[in-house]
Amino acid sequence: MSKPSPKKGYLHVYTGDGKGKTTAALGLAMRALGHKKKVAIIFFDKGGQNYGERSILKKLKIPFFVTGLNRVIERPNKKNKIGKFRFGVTLQDKVEGGRGIAIFRNLLKKKYDMIVLDEINTSIALGVVGHHDFLSALQEWDHSCELICTGRNASKQLLEMADLVTEMVPQKHYFTKHIPARKGIEY
Repeated sequence: MSKPSPKKGYLHVYTGDGKGKTTAALGLAMRALGHKKKVAIIFFDKGGQNYGERSILKKLKIPFFVTGLNRVIERPNKKNKIGKFRFGVTLQDKVEGGRGIAIFRNLLKKKYDMIVLDEINTSIALGVVGHHDFLSALQEWDHSCELICTGRNASKQLLEMADLVTEMVPQKHYFTKHIPARKGIEY
């Protein structure tokens, strides 16, 4: 009896409350690029200019797409401190989530070896992206590329569909000591 032939591309999910989901996905993107693979990244619900990885992605010529409004309210009088985080979901946040799904659908039509959907899990859990809309777009995936989904609270259905699931579980974190997010480390 012969073994079934492996898929060309697999569905990876990085989820959980621990640190490292985006970092793991970016590491995979770097590894793929090192093997001359074609990579694209969609940052869901990460608008604004607060993310250090984008400058290096530009230098590496990895196409990336930013969706979402800026969730950081700037505090210009506080030196070296990022502003307060905006919680909640507005209609414009949902419009941006829909734009991210449209970008995903478009990228699926192109010859990428890897597509990273950063914070898609969280965006779905919060209602920024409709779960049905994402699953509908996912049906267009023909397994010709690796799909990497990051973010907390991955849906049970996505976890069941995934070929690889890694849950980041915090054992110890300096956030519990009220240390704020640090430039170059958390963003």
